Amino acid sequence: MPGQERETRMAGLVFGAIMPHGHMAIPEAVGPDDRELGHATQQAMSEIGRRFDAAKPDATIIVTPHNVHVEGHMAVITAGKLSGSLSNWTNENIELQGATDLALARASLDALNAAGIPTVGVSYGGNDSASATMPMDWAVLIPLWYAGGRTEPTVPVVVVCPARDMSPETHIKAGQVLAQVAAASGKRVAFIGSSDQGHAHREGPPYGYHPAAAEYDNRIVDIVRRNKLGELLDIPSELLSNAKADSFWQMLMLHGALGDGWQGEFLSYEVPTYFGMLCAAYQPA
Repeated sequence: MPGQERETRMAGLVFGAIMPHGHMAIPEAVGPDDRELGHATQQAMSEIGRRFDAAKPDATIIVTPHNVHVEGHMAVITAGKLSGSLSNWTNENIELQGATDLALARASLDALNAAGIPTVGVSYGGNDSASATMPMDWAVLIPLWYAGGRTEPTVPVVVVCPARDMSPETHIKAGQVLAQVAAASGKRVAFIGSSDQGHAHREGPPYGYHPAAAEYDNRIVDIVRRNKLGELLDIPSELLSNAKADSFWQMLMLHGALGDGWQGEFLSYEVPTYFGMLCAAYQPA
């Protein structure tokens, strides 16, 4: 049938985004003393949420820097359920529960290893991974707050953890592999790079001030505005280190997944506290 043929052609990646994960991206999570923080980000996140809903993904691959860290390996979460809260940052009841797309997670794990990218599957708690619940870190929870995490039912996810001891080129390759897995799945899949930017914009804890944070963020804003994620490879490692960057690896994987045939749109950038927050949305050209 024509309708079925159209759905087949539309399988694979259908939406992409760079989404920050500072708690002030959620208005309900901001305390009374900080009500003025994050307005631009909140509005852009809402816009990303609208575009995510319009793309109607069956599943979401989200790359997070704040879940497990395995030396020399990437990781794919294989627990069947996810559960998290922002209780460390707010007294408000900001909680999410969700489900892993286990078939897509297993396919991602197998494909990454087959491509020569060392990757482990990680579960937590119960010995039956399909029924186990993995803690949902804030870099997953905050983007999903806007992108499928509060629908009924929630949009299933695949949580992927990058490896900063692997090369930038390996992260791009990993993104390419994940895009291939999405296409082979027959599902409509969104890809989110959960990314805060430089973390050294202000004096004091936790990282102190370094002018590299502003330099790094300015370069990222320019790259995203011009839709040239490939230029991430030109950023020197010393700048990443001095800026305390928290976005480079996830954005490389997003670039690998999307390639050059997508249209990106810069939506917002601000520095509400000591770190930068940038929002961008991507759709097929």
